[in-house]
Amino acid sequence: QVQLVESGGGPVQAGASLRLSCAVSGRPLSNFAMGWFRQAPGKEREFLAAITKVGDGTYYSDSVKGRFIITKENNKNTVFLQVNDLKPEDTAVYYCAAAENPHLSSHYLGYDYWGQGTQVTVSS
Repeated sequence: QVQLVESGGGPVQAGASLRLSCAVSGRPLSNFAMGWFRQAPGKEREFLAAITKVGDGTYYSDSVKGRFIITKENNKNTVFLQVNDLKPEDTAVYYCAAAENPHLSSHYLGYDYWGQGTQVTVSS
């Protein structure tokens, strides 16, 4: 059984940075392309970033390109999302997701497994 567990969220001030982690268990991380999404109250789930199975390719939403960085360490079965220069509008629950399909997707239906999320709250 594949499980994803996010961590690293919390309350921060605007301008701060966080490093979100997603620990994958049950199968090797190298089996999956990985993505990060977020969902704010009353809004749809929003794609942020994705990375290939071997970690040699990335894809970002225009809204976070240049501020967020996705990486993965297959030997540690962990995916990271470095989030920089946080703004109040970045407040949301952040989710990681795993995809069997090697082609990077920005749609939530392209992912097969999901974590429970980690809350990020940015105050001005």
